[in-house]
Amino acid sequence: MSDLGFTHIALAVSDVDASISFYAKYAQMTVVHHRIDQATQSDVAWISDLTRPFVIVLIKVPKVEGALLPQSHLGVAYQNREEIDRLCNEARTEGILLAGPNDWGHPVGYWAYLQDPDGHTLEISYGQEITFTVEQARDAINCVSRK
Repeated sequence: MSDLGFTHIALAVSDVDASISFYAKYAQMTVVHHRIDQATQSDVAWISDLTRPFVIVLIKVPKVEGALLPQSHLGVAYQNREEIDRLCNEARTEGILLAGPNDWGHPVGYWAYLQDPDGHTLEISYGQEITFTVEQARDAINCVSRK
């Protein structure tokens, strides 16, 4: 069966191993595929949190251009505020905490921005209601299509 829907985002990185370590620590992701691309001889890794069929494709490039900056970011949800606080403390110690933690209430929740090894921004959050919002939209669309 072929994949359907949104399956991945690709990030240019300067060091695949450093990016793997960052996303393992701050986004609970693990490598699901790793290879040297035969056409470009570039190091490529697919990482996933294993909760859905979605990966971040890390592609080693000589120079990273166009980093995801704070408003353009990847977002990862956590189970509680304490985990956000713990990770923010570690990020602060490492000098990679960009903003937060901030509590913006419903539906944005409790969030912070961290900087990965190549300057891309990762948002970690608790209390966002994306699943609920998507399910509501899907139910509304299904209701309309049945009429």
